[in-house]
Amino acid sequence: MAEQPEIEAAADSAAPARPTPLGIYDKPKPQTVTGIEVVAIALSVLWLLGAVVFFVVLPQDPQGAGGGSADGLRFLMTMLAVFMPVAMIWVAATAARASRVMREESQRLQTAIDGIRQAYIAQQQGHGLQSGSSSVARKLDEIATTARKTETALATFQSRREEQARKAPQVAAVPADDQPTLALGTQAADLAPMLSNDDFIRALNFPETAEDEVGFAALRRALKDRSAAQLVQAAQDVLTLMSQDGIYMDDLRPDRARPEIWRQFGQGARGRPIAPLGGIRDRSSLALTNARMKQDPIFRDAAHHFLRRFDKTFAEFEERASDGEISALADTRTARAFMLLGRCAGTFD
Repeated sequence: MAEQPEIEAAADSAAPARPTPLGIYDKPKPQTVTGIEVVAIALSVLWLLGAVVFFVVLPQDPQGAGGGSADGLRFLMTMLAVFMPVAMIWVAATAARASRVMREESQRLQTAIDGIRQAYIAQQQGHGLQSGSSSVARKLDEIATTARKTETALATFQSRREEQARKAPQVAAVPADDQPTLALGTQAADLAPMLSNDDFIRALNFPETAEDEVGFAALRRALKDRSAAQLVQAAQDVLTLMSQDGIYMDDLRPDRARPEIWRQFGQGARGRPIAPLGGIRDRSSLALTNARMKQDPIFRDAAHHFLRRFDKTFAEFEERASDGEISALADTRTARAFMLLGRCAGTFD
């Protein structure tokens, strides 16, 4: 009951915007002379003229010398014949006017009910839009938080890589007497310890946050391996480009493929036999990536370069990896980017 004044107020404010031919929400004006009264007056005048012509103008019956009672009865019948139709005409006119008033009141009441209903629906929709907008706002906040985490991790990674690049000339400037020479042109990178599968997998997933020390340590060790470093840098490029369109690998939930299908891919199989690897089903991400590959040549070149590096590096990884390690690699951000870009590039067709 407490909501009724609010609904009526909303109806009063919303109803005038709806055009009404009768001025529904105005106070009814007193009726003066309508078409019904005009017709009734015309019929009454016509009947009275006919009665006058019949009883006055036309000659009377010469045998009218009866008694007084006969004259009184004749007068009474004459009055009934003259005024009874007129009375019936005005009864019909009054009934027609009352029917018209009832129709107008019914229409006014129906319009008022429609206005109240529309105001109530608008109020309910307003509450629904507020709740829907709050849920959308929460979703956007979550996406923005994920984007900031990824950008922070990539920016930290980029700054550390540039710092290593600045330190590289200092190492080269060490005097020749202090630099150990290697026979037959062997480079120092060739003597570096082999990258473990665990570090390789963790590096392809990239650090979770700026405080992920284990992830950054694995990433630094991966950058010392030439093949892994090329794949990491190619993956970083495509992930950064896709984040510009709001595509983040953490939001994707691909279908998992069996390790033997991944091994077939590493051994050179292409097309339908490895179709389960393209387990990305997110339509919006596929549509945005397809459109970007068709319209943006820089993104297309980066995507194809990444697919080539992933193909070559995974073929080397597959030879020494177990089924569990292959499944772990398939769940990394880099592998999800491969699934998405592979579907757009037709690798699984």
